[in-house]
Amino acid sequence: MDTLAQLWNRNVRYNGDRLATVVGERRTSFKTLFDRATKLGNALSRLGLRKHDRVAMLAMNRHEWFEVYGACHLSAFIVATVNFRLAPPEVAYILGDCSPRVLIFEEQYAPMIEALRAELPGIEHYVCIGAKPDWAHDYDVFLDSGASEPIAVIPRPDDYATLIYTSGTTGRPKGVLKTQLQNMVGYQRNVIVMAMQAHDRLLLQMPLFHVGATSLAFGAFCAGASVVLHRQFDPAQTLQTLQDERITMGHMAPTMLQSMMDLPQIDDYELSSLRIVNCAAAGMPVTLLRRAVKKFGRIFLNSYGATESSGSILYPHQHHLEGSEAELRRLGSVGEPFPDSELRIVDDNGKDLPAGVPGEVIMRTQGTMAGYWNNHAATLDAIRDGWYYSGDVGYFDDHGFLYLVDRKKDMIISGGENIYCREVEEALLEHGSLADVAVFGVADAHWGEAVKAVAIRKPGASVTAEELIDFCATRIARYKRPKSVDFAAELPRLPSGKVSKVVLRNLYKARTAAES
Repeated sequence: MDTLAQLWNRNVRYNGDRLATVVGERRTSFKTLFDRATKLGNALSRLGLRKHDRVAMLAMNRHEWFEVYGACHLSAFIVATVNFRLAPPEVAYILGDCSPRVLIFEEQYAPMIEALRAELPGIEHYVCIGAKPDWAHDYDVFLDSGASEPIAVIPRPDDYATLIYTSGTTGRPKGVLKTQLQNMVGYQRNVIVMAMQAHDRLLLQMPLFHVGATSLAFGAFCAGASVVLHRQFDPAQTLQTLQDERITMGHMAPTMLQSMMDLPQIDDYELSSLRIVNCAAAGMPVTLLRRAVKKFGRIFLNSYGATESSGSILYPHQHHLEGSEAELRRLGSVGEPFPDSELRIVDDNGKDLPAGVPGEVIMRTQGTMAGYWNNHAATLDAIRDGWYYSGDVGYFDDHGFLYLVDRKKDMIISGGENIYCREVEEALLEHGSLADVAVFGVADAHWGEAVKAVAIRKPGASVTAEELIDFCATRIARYKRPKSVDFAAELPRLPSGKVSKVVLRNLYKARTAAES
């Protein structure tokens, strides 16, 4: 299959009566899901939308996500996803950048959207899921207004399909644009590496505005398998669902896995149906991985990549708790290249480096993004001669397994979310009481990494750490704000004048070790 539309049409023909999704008490067949997606697509077309027009979605996990994706896949519209955890200025920037003609949102976000409407003149229609304000369509009424006949458009492989925003090193989000084919490459890859079959049942709790959950959901659909969707992650609810729904496949960030493993009642559940868990979004601590393998066996698949492109995978059979030194060390790797991916480690001049020597990880696959939306300069910087330059630093061992050691991009991964230091620094500096600030990631037992800030107050300023943290929550998403702020008289700097975050991290580690 070369297009997402072909996937939807195949499932309605061959798997129409099979269970597609389970969301709470709602159970939906592939035929019912296809029929509703078709009606929604036709309703959007009646508004005048045409190929490549954007339809934005702002919602937590819920059934309607699948209908919106389906309507756009079948109609060659572009789905522009919005992270519901973002602060209003961030949401305004993304909606202003992607310029959707239609915004579909949950009722809980109506007050925020109403306050932003004056800044978003390009949005012609608002569609609300739930109790609607006067200025929006009711989602169900709007969907039912669409015709049931087949959508007239036949999408092509090179038609653009998704626009998923990921923060950039400059602090401004960048929209990752992918075609129907580029998405299908990733979805079908998941069928292969997870050995998905029609009888499988996939549990998802990661948000559907992310590439990870979306690619696994539609990977399951490629196999005719069912997706069980949770609105958000809850460790006890996860265990109950794993047991009751006889889940065979899962997708978890390391923090989610740890929270589930830490529940005292975990041994009370019957979890033998679970055969594979895709762990992604952040590096898996080896101590946690060992503990999980001891509990569940070798069912974990560690994957590495980005919204822009795919990278590598450590298969379940490669998780060794006993064996040679190389096999044991491999638990700390992110595996080998995906079957359809190429990986290289290069220096600053693009020259390949030998095994054991760290350099930038670059990757190439047919599923690599088409480019960044409205950002040609960033696209040229990221994609060179067909290779995606990840900004991550790693090295290969003698057997070709990839180990990540650092990030060239100034980024923190906390709870599976990417947080860029400069974005947090700029938010802190907006307070006006700081002369300078440096933000970096520190180890955190629960979140993997936590946001740490070291700030220099302006003369006469008396701002506290708590005030700065609270202020940040008004400028950026709450999960991006610092967990702690220290004050200093000066910041360590490199000869170039830039702040040395290596020195800051080492100072923090030394101080933490001395206090423990």
